[in-house]
Amino acid sequence: MNRRMARMRTRMDFLRDLGIGKTNSGAYCGKWLKCSGAVLESRNPATGKVIAKVKQAGPEDYEKCLAAAHEAFLRWREVPAPKRGEIVRRVGNAIRARQEALGRLVTLENGKILQEGLGEVQEAIDIADFAVGQSRMLYGLSMHSERPAHAMREQWHPLGVVGVVTAFNFPMAVWAWNSMIAWICGDPCVWKPSSSTPLCAIGLVNACRPILEEEGFGALATLCIGSGRDVGQKLLEDARVPLVSFTGSTAVGRKVAGTVAQRFGRTILELGGNNAVVLMEDADLKLAIPAIVFGAVGTAGQRCTSTRRVLVHESILSEVERRLLAAYESIPIGDPMDGKTLCGPLIDEDAVKTMIDALERVKAEGGRVLYGGGRVKLGGRLAGGHFVRPAIVSAENHYGIVQEETFAPILYLIPVGGLDEAIAKHNAVPQGLSSAMFTLNVRHAERFLSAAGSDCGIANINIGTSGAEIGGAFGGEKETGGGRESGSDVWKAYMRRQTNTVNWSTALPLAQGVKFGD
Repeated sequence: MNRRMARMRTRMDFLRDLGIGKTNSGAYCGKWLKCSGAVLESRNPATGKVIAKVKQAGPEDYEKCLAAAHEAFLRWREVPAPKRGEIVRRVGNAIRARQEALGRLVTLENGKILQEGLGEVQEAIDIADFAVGQSRMLYGLSMHSERPAHAMREQWHPLGVVGVVTAFNFPMAVWAWNSMIAWICGDPCVWKPSSSTPLCAIGLVNACRPILEEEGFGALATLCIGSGRDVGQKLLEDARVPLVSFTGSTAVGRKVAGTVAQRFGRTILELGGNNAVVLMEDADLKLAIPAIVFGAVGTAGQRCTSTRRVLVHESILSEVERRLLAAYESIPIGDPMDGKTLCGPLIDEDAVKTMIDALERVKAEGGRVLYGGGRVKLGGRLAGGHFVRPAIVSAENHYGIVQEETFAPILYLIPVGGLDEAIAKHNAVPQGLSSAMFTLNVRHAERFLSAAGSDCGIANINIGTSGAEIGGAFGGEKETGGGRESGSDVWKAYMRRQTNTVNWSTALPLAQGVKFGD
């Protein structure tokens, strides 16, 4: 018993290193608050056991958080952008120094395998590095005035407090995508994380806050863990929050967009995905099959970019099916901390039920389950875990359940007869996040990437739908929401544009040659 307890303490040391105890405060705004809300239990999806508890923020705690973040904004906006970038560089290094502990925390609380947990923290490090360079490139424009001795220019100013609402499936990276860019733009963030992964938020804030507190700007990383009523709705309705970045379902995203728009606020929405891989008859299956398996099974199918559909040319359908079945047979399911595991648990029991219900629906519509789909019961400490066997289903694109996003490892195989049919079926879903085509035909590839091809925000050739790099703008179209996060020029979403005209003449000419009096 003593040896077992010693091993358990060793496994959980990283929680202590990240400042996580048995009971934790759910609100930070430059200091940890003594919260007044209900207690939230964080559970390990691989075991079903409680990891730790969090005392959530109540309405008064939310008000303290927003007041602190707004006060920080009034000072932070005056700090030169390259200086902001220097502080972000130090924050990125602080995360880098704790990557192992943070990655293990993601795996413990979220259930994704350890390699993916570490990879998620790497995303946070990468976007910090990206933001440091961007802090010296918040470029405006110089324009020619039609009036003599006048100068015109366009510049960008800090926007204000940014609300960041994140989902359980990327409990650290998405906050980093938003916060690192927002910070170099001059904006503090108020973070409402998923109630399924509160410890990830606490651990990441604890890694960052010593740097920010040293500079007098701890409230840049304001954290407010609480219910939708006490925190979420207030954040959406708060005029002190000009921008809300929301990651979650399409149904909730509609409500977010409407509420924020009523007060003329802005939103960045990263909502559902129903991502497809198109396999043309000349597809290199040595590349395509591993990409599909990772896209469909990685994070147990709980990525917004997970591969949900494979639109496969009918001439290679049998071979693709054979190879996928063989690959799925060899997928190790189990403890996500074990380096041999490729498929960890779903987040909770509701997710398991959702997957089972989806498979019943597709069978009722005429689909055939070719592989998997049931619960996986493991023994020992994993007996209470939410494990399933990834499923492969023969289906048609028009089935109602295929048109929906099911956040679970279900892969639909859908035959197509040629390029036109493949693109038509690919686009014939409400979502538009990520897409991929495998082909060696440059005409097929360029058609897929053209205006007449994929209607998604992300379109790839000969790589899968999942695993976007931080350098590109991340987001989608249609019911995916239309917003963008991470790289490229998304920094503009976190700033306000201002056009300036300077008259350095001794006259007052009006634009368009208008004459007004003498």
